[in-house]
Amino acid sequence: MEQQIWDPLRRKMVSLTPEEQVRQWFIGVLRDVCKVPEHLMGSEVALRVGQKKQRADIVVFGRDASPVAVVECKRPDVDIDKDVLMQAARYNLCLGVRWVMLTNGKRTVVLKMGVEGGLKTVDTLPQYAEM
Repeated sequence: MEQQIWDPLRRKMVSLTPEEQVRQWFIGVLRDVCKVPEHLMGSEVALRVGQKKQRADIVVFGRDASPVAVVECKRPDVDIDKDVLMQAARYNLCLGVRWVMLTNGKRTVVLKMGVEGGLKTVDTLPQYAEM
């Protein structure tokens, strides 16, 4: 029988894949370190990018229910590289968030949309109040 883990955002048991383990770990980071209320996060959020249906790993919503951050999670053996950034950037085309986070559980990259446009790397995770 496959191992499963509770996803508090989807409120159900899901298969414990390496990527899911990273996603659940980062949900905890967002909740415990960044102080994001659990009810203002979604996992496996359905998006339409052009004609393609896609799913963002984690989306953080503001108190007005508009998206403020997107997180792309990868298995620990997948490098956080330009391809991962481009995937998250495509999601952001329809989300329009200020914060993009990429993680494989070993390395986390945090980017913030600049006022003149363009993502810039920042050194620390934002607190929910900053998002």
